[in-house]
Amino acid sequence: MVSIEFLQKEMAEIKLRNKRVEADKAWETSFIRKLIIALMTYFVVVLFFWIIKVPYFLLNALVPTAGFVLSTLTLPFIKKFWIKNIYSK
Repeated sequence: MVSIEFLQKEMAEIKLRNKRVEADKAWETSFIRKLIIALMTYFVVVLFFWIIKVPYFLLNALVPTAGFVLSTLTLPFIKKFWIKNIYSK
């Protein structure tokens, strides 16, 4: 038979795991994370464009950075459609 102490320990572990998962989800959807990724992408592209001598490299680096940021956005209406029509089946 399972003891009360064992169940309490399991419940405490589940609560800790849930807090970690909630924190991870909050980080994944945070504006700060998206901003940091966009800035890092921009600086990497600027460096690469500068090395290969692309004219107007600071301005030209905005294009791939914007494309990357747009590709990582969660579009709520598409997500809702996907969950309802594809994932739930």
